[in-house]
Amino acid sequence: MAGALTRSLALLAMAAGGLILGALGWWKGENALTLWAWSAGTIPVLLALTIHILQSMLRREAGLDILAVLAMAGALVLGEHLASIVIALMVASGQALEAYAGNRAQREMTALLGRAPRTACRYVGERIETVTLDGIKPGDRLLIRTGDVLPVDGTVAAGPVVLDESALTGEPLPIRHAAGETVRSGTTNAGDPFDLIAVTTADESTYAGVVRLVEAARASKAPSARLADRYALLFVSLTLAVAGLVWLLTGEAYRALAMIVVATPCPLILAVPVAIASGMSRCARRGVLVKGAGALEALATVRTLLFDKTGTLTGGRARVIAVETGDGYASSDVLRLAASLDQASQHVLAEAIIAAARARGLPLASPSEVVEHPGFGIAGLVDGHRVVLGSFDYVSRHGSQPPWSTRLLRRMGHEGVAGVFVGLGGAMAGAILLADEIRPEAPRSLRLLRKAGVRRTVMVTGDRRDVAEAIGAALGLDGVVAECTPSDKVKAVAREHSRGPTMMVGDGVNDAPALAAADIGVSMGARGAAASSETADVVLLVDRLDRLAEAMRIARRSRRIALQSVLAGMGMSFAAMGAAAFGFLPPLAGAMLQEAIDVVVILNALRALGPIRLHGARATLSETEAQRLKAEHDKLVPLLDRIRFAGDQLAGGSPPPSEELVRLGALLRDRLLRHEQEDDATLYPQVAKLLGGEDPMAAMSREHREIGQLVRVYSRMVADLGSGPPDDLVLRDVQRVLYSLDAILRLHFAQEEEIYQALTDAA
Repeated sequence: MAGALTRSLALLAMAAGGLILGALGWWKGENALTLWAWSAGTIPVLLALTIHILQSMLRREAGLDILAVLAMAGALVLGEHLASIVIALMVASGQALEAYAGNRAQREMTALLGRAPRTACRYVGERIETVTLDGIKPGDRLLIRTGDVLPVDGTVAAGPVVLDESALTGEPLPIRHAAGETVRSGTTNAGDPFDLIAVTTADESTYAGVVRLVEAARASKAPSARLADRYALLFVSLTLAVAGLVWLLTGEAYRALAMIVVATPCPLILAVPVAIASGMSRCARRGVLVKGAGALEALATVRTLLFDKTGTLTGGRARVIAVETGDGYASSDVLRLAASLDQASQHVLAEAIIAAARARGLPLASPSEVVEHPGFGIAGLVDGHRVVLGSFDYVSRHGSQPPWSTRLLRRMGHEGVAGVFVGLGGAMAGAILLADEIRPEAPRSLRLLRKAGVRRTVMVTGDRRDVAEAIGAALGLDGVVAECTPSDKVKAVAREHSRGPTMMVGDGVNDAPALAAADIGVSMGARGAAASSETADVVLLVDRLDRLAEAMRIARRSRRIALQSVLAGMGMSFAAMGAAAFGFLPPLAGAMLQEAIDVVVILNALRALGPIRLHGARATLSETEAQRLKAEHDKLVPLLDRIRFAGDQLAGGSPPPSEELVRLGALLRDRLLRHEQEDDATLYPQVAKLLGGEDPMAAMSREHREIGQLVRVYSRMVADLGSGPPDDLVLRDVQRVLYSLDAILRLHFAQEEEIYQALTDAA
């Protein structure tokens, strides 16, 4: 790419230098110098363009450059040297512009598969030596340090070990492997160092197989037809036929040359690259890197969109979604103590638990006497409490197994979430549930993508089927393909290709083959693997999926402007050809007129640099304001957990004391209803002005009234319980109200956050 740019700039410099030197010679009356300079500036461009045409013919590709070659050659033969150098300058500038656009995109990219390790640590007797991957043989014992990417497939010498396999499988949560289990190259050691017994060479490993899939997919993907080339054959044939007919009928070669000069396809040679390069520049300003003009043109035609799940539709990181507790334990206490202990842990889930505690404003204490068992759990003292944190089996060995824990394990399997169990003082106190949640902007992004022209959306993921189907249903996707290997994703892309142009969006090494196989591959490059970014045609440099919809709108607009420039320029060229055919336009005047046409169509093409004007566009929320509103919801999350916990206690047959139910009712009135009333009174009117319309927040206000009604019903029910033994039917009604309140609040908060996200100015 850099070589093409250098050659284009060299030709441009020679053409421009020849024109200037010849003009100086003409001004000084040195006719010989003038003719020599204009010829010397034309001939290198003519030769380079002729070679390019011959190479295109060998590839059986039609091109527009033949008219430019004929115009330059004819002008030289007939002594129209000024016309020839003007055409040469036009052609050279067009090639340089397109080469520059492609080279700038390529410069931004990292080396192919930069994530792959280059060396490994191998045991040689009692010492460890660093070897290249080519030196690894089956049976070698390798040291895999914390954070290392496994260089080859192998078996775990001593376990358990914890691996981050998201790059290969899409599974966001770390996987534990016992001693003797086979693990694959390309995964990352998320735990303590361990020894690996190699079972393959580097060339035969899983990671190398992914590389081969990428290369095969790239080789099999047909190049996209360029917009300008679609008009080439008809335009060239028609021009040559008419020019030949005029020459035959009039016997004047100058008329034919003048026709070819004014027919030189400047609108196609210059206007299309300008419009497309302008669109690429506009995309880059919005954090979307488009690698080449062909990719932008193809982006405007996509109809089927395939997504990876982890890191694309979901955040790619585990987040705390709930804190379940046993009788007598508060969720805030369980989370605070667990997060305090996790400050001393290296486990990948520790960061998520600590972040959740800090988001809720819980003060963390310093742990002591910490003992961690990698792959199992951690134990220590926090504020005088013996805290045990880890897997269900690990915590069970340090205390009893309450009945609720068995039900929770079953529910975790149904919902596809992970759980970190917490033991306090020798008893299991609760569990912290974590999951890879849907991106806040994902639902809106999918709606915008459909408005941008996408007709079908499909998720292809290596994650479990139950998890994938739940996310697919929540987002309203048209299809879900789960438990995919990299080759399965390639097959899914091939199946969808029969419906029309396809686009694949992913961020991991396992997505790279599918990105290469799709008509357009899009990488979430802000956090994605280098392999996916290198393979992709489009890279999202910001971690926002909605920018893809914006890039599609820019691509469609740029393509539309390019097409307008082509049709307008060709129309004016045909009119000039008519004038030349009747002898009213000599070659030099034709070249000048063609330059004027160029200016018109290029100015039109430059409109693609401007922002897209959205109908009804209004002001937006600032990022700070949106974060403040999200923080207000985070402060209410413990109250939501308390609602669910009270409902679970009623369902488990051990209802909480009446005083606890009364205190919960007071919290609902004092904190929750006050929050909703403040939203209705101050926030919603401001948001309504931003959204526009008569009453855009009517549905959200209706939910406020429903929440208020449920709180009032709950308060009356609790007041009627009295001090005597509660009636089972009454408790069942209380439980129903609590679960209804929990469901509507979580949905309501999610809806509000989606609205705030849509209004956030994240430019």
